[in-house]
Amino acid sequence: MSASAPKSGGVPAVFRSHEFILFVVLVAEWIFFYFTGTSKNFSGATFGFGTLDAQIDIFRHGCEIGLLALVMTPIILTGGIDLSVGSVLGFSAIIFGLLWHDAHASIAVAAAGALAMGAVAGGLNALLITWLRLPPLIVTLGTFSLFRGLAEAITHGTITYTNFPDSFIFLGNGRWPSFGPVDHPTWQGLPVQGYIFILVAIGVWLLVHRTAIGRSFRAIGYSPEGARYAGLPVNRRLALAYILAGVVAALAGIIFTARLGQAKADLGSGYELLAITAVVLGGTSIFGGSGSVHGTLLGAAAVAVLKDGLSLSHCPQPSEIGGMLTGLLLILTLTASVLPKILSNRRSHRQTAPSTPQPSPPSP
Repeated sequence: MSASAPKSGGVPAVFRSHEFILFVVLVAEWIFFYFTGTSKNFSGATFGFGTLDAQIDIFRHGCEIGLLALVMTPIILTGGIDLSVGSVLGFSAIIFGLLWHDAHASIAVAAAGALAMGAVAGGLNALLITWLRLPPLIVTLGTFSLFRGLAEAITHGTITYTNFPDSFIFLGNGRWPSFGPVDHPTWQGLPVQGYIFILVAIGVWLLVHRTAIGRSFRAIGYSPEGARYAGLPVNRRLALAYILAGVVAALAGIIFTARLGQAKADLGSGYELLAITAVVLGGTSIFGGSGSVHGTLLGAAAVAVLKDGLSLSHCPQPSEIGGMLTGLLLILTLTASVLPKILSNRRSHRQTAPSTPQPSPPSP
């Protein structure tokens, strides 16, 4: 065997990577739902999971979770966590609806107010974590309840803001560019929010993988005190990660409102867990220090395909099966990615372990 031959029985490293294993799982998911999933379009006609319309719907419905997962990646790289992003999404949506409906602000001003509120929410998390040195888990668990409670208090748990203009609804339900008649266009492009998602994905990928700031996220995740001794501005980097998460969570709230055509207090419930699942599923260590944005994108795609595929599948299933299968998908993918390393370590240990000396026969 040549010196350049790959290890582990000649299997190239790329085929043993976590991202490749997750890609195989994603393809298997898609194939399964291709044969079991159907849906109906606006005219009532049935179309299959594998059609272009179904894939567009997956992209559209997974946009908010994908945005939250993207900005959760830098936070988890630092060894932190943010359980409040789903609540910030819902609270920002309420602020948007309140400004537009009650304050009679324009859509642009209402959106700016919602984004500013997201920045304030992320700044509060950053302040408590960096200044008071409180654990991110405890801080964001508290703000998770705080922002959801504020949204419930503003709406009294019953008010829903609706009747948004068609130009705003187009953000969540339109496709661009479109050619042909308005009612039955001959060709349509991506969902409008998809372009926003792509821009955010490119921005976060460049931040994490092509800047010194991204390298500092990993250094903080490996050792916060070591990063401080190395002269890194740890507090400023952590503040950037949490404020960015708040702003993008607010952006996701605006998009979610446009897609549903309404703003209500329970928007984004449970989305923080789906976002964390997508990040960890994508290979980012929950302890910090290692991970990638492209892995997160694969994880978000796997969660989106599973979520939409279950809603289209004609196989009988209880309503709770989605959460169960999401957890099972996470466990199986993580196990598949670490199992070859565990087996290789055990094999190496057996080969290098010294043989047990045999007792010498007694002398006569």
